[in-house]
Amino acid sequence: MKVLIVFALCLVALSAGAEARRFARQAPFGQPPPQAFQQQPRTAAARQQQAPPAEERPIPREQPREYQPQPREYNPQPAQQQLVRQETTTWIPILKYNKEQGNDGSYKTEYETGNNIFAEETGYLKDFNDNTPNGVLVQAGSYTYTSPDGQVVNVHYTADEGGFRATGDHIPTPPPIPEEIQKGLEQIYEGIRLQQEREAKEAKENPGEYAKKQEERARLNYNGQYYNN
Repeated sequence: MKVLIVFALCLVALSAGAEARRFARQAPFGQPPPQAFQQQPRTAAARQQQAPPAEERPIPREQPREYQPQPREYNPQPAQQQLVRQETTTWIPILKYNKEQGNDGSYKTEYETGNNIFAEETGYLKDFNDNTPNGVLVQAGSYTYTSPDGQVVNVHYTADEGGFRATGDHIPTPPPIPEEIQKGLEQIYEGIRLQQEREAKEAKENPGEYAKKQEERARLNYNGQYYNN
């Protein structure tokens, strides 16, 4: 009797092993063999107990959202720091400014600034003739300022048909002309003056002859030749 019971148990074990091998699948090389198929429980409580842990569950992929720029808050602190690092310029105020304009072209102007600059100037027109129908503007004035080394500089100037002439203690002056050279220059200037007087007298007394001489002189000058007075 015992022998029959043991034989029956062996048959049951063999049939269970064959059923398990029938549902088992062959695993690839290097991977553990898959487990035998087990029927999933049908009740909700059983399915919750058999659910995989949270770390093994697949992570749901988030849907892409439309880009929305976020408003930036105004922070004046960086700009203030940048202003501190930059070099600043000091504005120089105008303390005084006056100008008077005449109907004849004359004028007078003056101004003074906060950094000790003072300037004044006057001007007028003169010598209205055919050669200068608009006249010649004559300007005269002065200006004062402080140099970087603290020295006060005064300049007086005049500007007319003879050009611009300025005087001041800080302006270099040429050395004096030697007496012998000065005498020679005076003789040259005197000869030029006498020649101009003779030409003016001849042009007034004999204009036709004077015009012919001027044409001959122009021709000789053009050819690079000399002419006799």
